[in-house]
Amino acid sequence: MSFDDLNRSIDILLFLKSTRWSKAETTSLAQDASTRKYERLHLKRKTAILMDAPIDADICPPEATPQQRQQLGYTATARLAANNCEAFICIANELSSRGFSAPVIVAAEPANGLVLLEDLGEQMFSGVLRQNPEQETQLYQETVSMLAALARCSFSETAQMQHFQWQLLQYDIHALLAETDLLVDWYLPYVGVTVDDDLHQQLHVAWSQVLKPLLQQPEILVLRDFHADNLLWLPDRGRIANIGLLDFQDAVFGHPAYDLVSLLQDARRDVSPELEQPLIASFVEQAKLTDLAEFTKSYHILGAQRAAKILGIFVRLAKRDNKQHYLELLPRVEKHFLANLSTPELQPVAEILFPLLPNRDAK
Repeated sequence: MSFDDLNRSIDILLFLKSTRWSKAETTSLAQDASTRKYERLHLKRKTAILMDAPIDADICPPEATPQQRQQLGYTATARLAANNCEAFICIANELSSRGFSAPVIVAAEPANGLVLLEDLGEQMFSGVLRQNPEQETQLYQETVSMLAALARCSFSETAQMQHFQWQLLQYDIHALLAETDLLVDWYLPYVGVTVDDDLHQQLHVAWSQVLKPLLQQPEILVLRDFHADNLLWLPDRGRIANIGLLDFQDAVFGHPAYDLVSLLQDARRDVSPELEQPLIASFVEQAKLTDLAEFTKSYHILGAQRAAKILGIFVRLAKRDNKQHYLELLPRVEKHFLANLSTPELQPVAEILFPLLPNRDAK
């Protein structure tokens, strides 16, 4: 054990001593793409989850200019919370107080990157659907209803839990473009495209052209990483509460289509294609939106933007962090990306990228 690991173990021990879980047995849980670690605590037939998330990046100060955010780096430019536990506990409290199943916070030391959470169980969507594929329609219908309920909710700009606060920011053009830059910086070189300043500028102009009109539309709270591996099936709870929520600390105010396209164009599993259009229409109806055609255009634009980001992230995880298994997910994301680029609303971006991309006929 390294000196840093020993110090961290002491931090965790002291934190748990302040709760009734100090004598619990622990089981390590699978790690996600971030640097966070999770353990399930077992004590007298009860369980809880320990989240170990030491802050490792500069977050975006609410008052920061685009230039200041760029100087701070990607995390600030993209308005990510990184491992800031105040973001997690405050947003969790705002969600659970409105009837959504974010984990209840048992104890927290945000400054030390430690949170003890309610254990929502092991019924991860991806696992449930591997064992029971016939439940796919039900689970996705219930999730779309939950998203529509979230879209109908209002949130203030400040999320709170007890004396902790977290400022909720807008998913602005600078954040959106920082994410599409990941395609340019990581994915395009990976597939053999030579990237220069001219190509970079052309893509900035094209992405801005298609994304900026979306920023004029009414905004909702966007959880931002909304997919089957961050959702838990809780069938014993009532409607909207039957969807357990994880990994929402990067939430921002953004377009209502963002989480929906994240769900239905999942990077990690194939959602039955015949579900997509009916569920888009169902969301629009339940969220009390008025223009299905306009919403669908926004859905494809944000689908392309999100796929661009994910393609870049997955290559970065493989090349920089040696997490090679993320490369296995690229074909699915490429398919989503090309399909979205093929829609008329993405023409400015498609005109630049289609001649460069491999597998462009795979949509």
